Amino acid sequence: MDFQVVISGGGPAGMWLACELRLANVSTLIIDQTAEIDPNSRALTIHPRTIEILASRGAHEQLLAEGARIPTGHFALLNSRLNFSGLDTPYPFTLAIFQARTTALLQQRAIELGAVVRRGHRFVGLEERASSVISTIEGPEGSYTVESDYLVGCDGTRSTVRGAAGIDFTGTQATVLGWLGDVELRDPPPEPVLYKWSLNGMGMVVRLADGRYRIVGINPHDIRTDWPGDFTIEELKTNSIAIFGTDFGLHSPCWLSRYGNTSRQATTYRKGRVILAGDAAHQHFPAGGVGLNVGVQDAMNLGWKLAATVHGWAPGGLLDSYHDERHPVGQDLLEHTQAQTALMSAFTVEGQELRSFLTKLMKERPEIEVSLTERLTGLHVAYPSPQGHPLAGTRAPDLTFVGSDEHLFSMMREGKYILLDLSHADDASPVQNAHVRNAHPNRHCHRGALSGEQRSAWSAVTAALIRPDGYVAWACEQTDPAKLAGELDRALSATHRLTAAQAQGAARTEPAQQV
Repeated sequence: MDFQVVISGGGPAGMWLACELRLANVSTLIIDQTAEIDPNSRALTIHPRTIEILASRGAHEQLLAEGARIPTGHFALLNSRLNFSGLDTPYPFTLAIFQARTTALLQQRAIELGAVVRRGHRFVGLEERASSVISTIEGPEGSYTVESDYLVGCDGTRSTVRGAAGIDFTGTQATVLGWLGDVELRDPPPEPVLYKWSLNGMGMVVRLADGRYRIVGINPHDIRTDWPGDFTIEELKTNSIAIFGTDFGLHSPCWLSRYGNTSRQATTYRKGRVILAGDAAHQHFPAGGVGLNVGVQDAMNLGWKLAATVHGWAPGGLLDSYHDERHPVGQDLLEHTQAQTALMSAFTVEGQELRSFLTKLMKERPEIEVSLTERLTGLHVAYPSPQGHPLAGTRAPDLTFVGSDEHLFSMMREGKYILLDLSHADDASPVQNAHVRNAHPNRHCHRGALSGEQRSAWSAVTAALIRPDGYVAWACEQTDPAKLAGELDRALSATHRLTAAQAQGAARTEPAQQV
């Protein structure tokens, strides 16, 4: 076997998947047809949930240092901005940073972890066998093949991997066109983010880190199904004047682009030994800047499951749960981006009144703003769980502990399950005993009490098992030691299957950390 996993596509989703696989010691090859990282960055936004994901692996500091923090967001460019300050996260803001820089930082991490990156190499076909998949790749020196356990397509909306696997990509064609220009301005607006909606069109002006500005928008004449050709600087000036009343003295464009609201989703995210993630799995209008984020979150969900399958300790159905959990997230993504597109492009009196009505409703019903904010930022995602506790399947917040400098995200940096012993038991802890009985090298146990300022949903929890991707696999409020131990035995046996080699060394598992 040449590699255990081959990834086609070296964008943020592909690079983060490679990081996760290498963290679990899976041999990984990434190929990308571009010789260099594309300097033109359609994505500029990293949302709070994505920052949490990076923080849970210690991969967030450089992005925090370089990105501009924006404490608000928007839904369909409504007049009422979404306030992130009340979010239950250490990172109540979005980061504005070029996708090219995000990709470069994740690529550096992947290489440091041992991934092989080959740029200028293009996937062209596959042959799936009973126990492997053969990828045909064209490189600078000709064509060659690579055998791997699995092939993952992170190669964008025109995914060659998806096509070679015969996976359908269904949805709707574009009915609205957006445009953008990265330019210099002689007379820029004073605010870092300016946005406006009127019957003449909608637009945003965003100050970029390098002193340039990005102008994006939609005009009434962009409600169309045909493709009018490449976007020009003359159009950018005309469109900007129509929306803002000025073109801000724009000049020296380094990138001009046009894009549509085509919305499609792969019918399955896995077909045999071929798996899709990121834009290869879902295409949508870039409303709210969510695309890069959902792709990285796909990779986070897939990484540990694929590693567990490759290494042989995955319980039955674990890899299939990638589609089961992430496909509905993709459906939700298409729904809310299309809804935003409809609101942004409704350049009629009726559309204006609808936008005004929704803005008033958000002010009257703060819970609507909270729901939209959590949806936009990715903090709302929860997965179905057979376990009855209300926390099961939800995202675990960054819990802190009495007398300890550690917090949950810092405990997760090795990419393993975290078993939290919150039972306040004496040395004969039923949680610790169950951990030892069901010993597994891919699980750590932490024993301690939650610090005072915690969420009410966690106040009665005596034990919880956190998945490597930061979601609650199991939680319990049982105080009877025997019943608690029994429930935990069942939970651990369902989530961790020992290989023969692991079983031999299971007795040598590490003790729980006591605080």
